[in-house]
Amino acid sequence: MGSIPDLRNCTSLRRVRLENNLFIGNITDSFGVYPHLSYIDLSHNKLYGELSPNWGQCKNLSVLKISGNNISGKIPPEVAQLTQLGRLDLSFNKLSGEIPKEFGLLSTLFHLDLNDNQISGHVPVEIGKLIDLKFLDLSANRITGSIPTQLGLCSKLLSLNLSWNSLNGIIPSEIGNLVVLKEQLDLSHNSISGSIPPQLGKLIMLEMLNLSHNMLTGSIPLSLQGMVSLSYLDLSYNELEGVVPNSRVFKNASRQAFRNNKGLCGELQGVPPCNRSHSSDGSNKNKHKIIISIIASLIGIVLLSFEIIGVLFLMQEKVKKGNIEIVRRNHGNIFSIWNFDGNIAYEDIIQATEDFDAKYCIGTGTYGSVYKAVLPTNHVVALKKFHPFEGEVIVDEKSFENEIRTLTNIKHRNIVKLYGFCSHPRCMFLVYEYMKKGSLARILRNQLEAVELDWLKRVDVIKSMANALSYLHHDCVPPIIHRDISSKNILLDVELEARVSDFGIARLLEPDSSTWTSLKGTHGYIAPKLAYTMVFTEKCDVYSFGVVVLETIMGIHPGELILALTSLVGQKMPLRNVLDPCLPFPSDQNIVNDVISVVRIALACLRSHPQSRPTMHQVSKELLVLRPFVGHFHTITLGDLNDIEIE
Repeated sequence: MGSIPDLRNCTSLRRVRLENNLFIGNITDSFGVYPHLSYIDLSHNKLYGELSPNWGQCKNLSVLKISGNNISGKIPPEVAQLTQLGRLDLSFNKLSGEIPKEFGLLSTLFHLDLNDNQISGHVPVEIGKLIDLKFLDLSANRITGSIPTQLGLCSKLLSLNLSWNSLNGIIPSEIGNLVVLKEQLDLSHNSISGSIPPQLGKLIMLEMLNLSHNMLTGSIPLSLQGMVSLSYLDLSYNELEGVVPNSRVFKNASRQAFRNNKGLCGELQGVPPCNRSHSSDGSNKNKHKIIISIIASLIGIVLLSFEIIGVLFLMQEKVKKGNIEIVRRNHGNIFSIWNFDGNIAYEDIIQATEDFDAKYCIGTGTYGSVYKAVLPTNHVVALKKFHPFEGEVIVDEKSFENEIRTLTNIKHRNIVKLYGFCSHPRCMFLVYEYMKKGSLARILRNQLEAVELDWLKRVDVIKSMANALSYLHHDCVPPIIHRDISSKNILLDVELEARVSDFGIARLLEPDSSTWTSLKGTHGYIAPKLAYTMVFTEKCDVYSFGVVVLETIMGIHPGELILALTSLVGQKMPLRNVLDPCLPFPSDQNIVNDVISVVRIALACLRSHPQSRPTMHQVSKELLVLRPFVGHFHTITLGDLNDIEIE
């Protein structure tokens, strides 16, 4: 909060993270040239001014994020001089002008976010040169012209969003070449015409296709039946006609997916049936005209009746809603999270998951199953549905609602957001933000994804966990003890930033929420003393955190290593022998220091006596400034790190 610090003379900067504050200031006057800077995140502040061409002189910059501010003016073409740039996020600002065609020179760029600005002009054809591009979001701007065919050359694209612009012309058939496109293809809310290219059927990995609110004509290509991964489809508000194919892809779509078109028909729910009798006889045509006239008159009378009934119904509903709002206010507004009406939210979720069909399940635990759902708003959420107990209600409703009040007050960038909930005695679930990369446990066990999670990113994951737990233990009133920290409950977003999830859920499932004496948690992460004392303190979370830290560094659960730490053999074990073999030994001295420091912190968290373990506040503070270790990396043993105190 307050003015942005003047960093113009700090020329030795390497990493800058000032995101999610209330810093105010002119970005033009506060930043200079940083030859060593590799990462800067100024997102979600109150910065204004224009981007300086000087940014182009930060030659080592790999990540530039300034989203969620009030930056105006044009994007300087000098940004294209950042030859190491991998992530550029200028979204949610007031940028204008055109996208510089020089962006085609950013050969290492894999993530480009320019959405929610006032950018105009065409999509530059030079973007087709970005062969490593994986995520492109230009939505909610004022972009005109046609979609360039050259986008089909970005063969590594996983997500493409051009929605809410003024694009015209046709959908290029070359889009069908983006065969690894997985997360979304969103071209909605434009003025795109022509037919849907059959080549889109090659996108068999695509999960979301939205072509709604355009001027598309012709029929739906049969080739789209091959898009077997689609979990969301929207072709509404176009001029499509003909038969909707009766296949699983289209059966799974919502009834709103085909509405407001010229003449679609078929056997699917929400689509009118096709007329099978077509006579060419002239007399029949005249008879049809008479019948149609009569029907039209009858329809007019019926519609008028419906209008009268509708007005009365709306008046009644308005009274009902007023009563509902009074009830909500009397009950602390606990049912209006995310501004959803309880009934509508429940119906949307039931429809999105087909009443919690197993095909939407993405994980199962002791107390519930997790489902992925795409709501009618296109919002993707994760649903944790609690398992019912036979012959019993799931949990005391008052206890559940009290816990929900606590969870909704938790706001931290490294804690998964709770959006809403359903607390019916026989059907209880929570609605969370959806984390695209899944759990840390899953990533560590997938060799390809584990390699992507390099040493620097793993250290960042550990820092994020520490920040979240420090917040829960020391900044919440009353403090919140998670009780189930494990690699399965650490989720990662698409940028591999960590979020702690499922906090407090074990306690939520206790009929008597004041009782903390039953053993909860995941085997292998529970502090050993807890098994016989049955007393939960924040030091239980500290121990579990230490286990996850070692697992993150080792790539596997450190069970046997933890047992060996108290022995002479364990003390003499070289640090290099416990590092994840998926990654090469760190060569950069800064990364070496980081890895040594987090292992030292993990060992302190695993001490057998709870009082000798550091607090999460101490851990988080220690991780802010990782201290260098004197000694050669290849000769350091775990014993060398085990006795160092944390201040």
